[in-house]
Amino acid sequence: MRRLLNFLYNSAAAAAALCMVGLLFMVMLSIVSRQLGFNARGTDAYAGYLMAGAGFLALAHTLKMGEHIRVTLILNALKGGLRRALEIWGLGIASLLSCLLAFYSCRLVWQSLQFNDISTGNDATPLWIPQLVMATGTVVFAIAFVDDFILELLGKRRQNISGEMLRNE
Repeated sequence: MRRLLNFLYNSAAAAAALCMVGLLFMVMLSIVSRQLGFNARGTDAYAGYLMAGAGFLALAHTLKMGEHIRVTLILNALKGGLRRALEIWGLGIASLLSCLLAFYSCRLVWQSLQFNDISTGNDATPLWIPQLVMATGTVVFAIAFVDDFILELLGKRRQNISGEMLRNE
């Protein structure tokens, strides 16, 4: 199961990287089209969709690598059972909120599909397509939080410490 979850998180990160490459391509196409005097319609909209996709798909992998911003002032001052209780409480709340985010993201995709909602830009993209990428990212993010919550309950959670604390500027 651990290998499957790690594969899921890494696959979402790889998809986020592909979105970033697509974003670069859209920006380059927009620049080249202006220089050569033709109009590549929809590049701004697609660049926005790809940027959002990259952000949402990278959430779970970033969480598992310990790179999300955490306010640890109180947590670092605590030791033993109290610290673990606060970790469990925080991960429980985060799991609940991320599951709600995933639910409502999936609901938005479903509603856009039902209403045949399309982009108001000149690309006229059915909005469920870019929203599906967002919903996928939020579902994988929720799975990652529930995974961390269960690992913490079982006492098997291994935290990746970000290198951010080592940098003094």
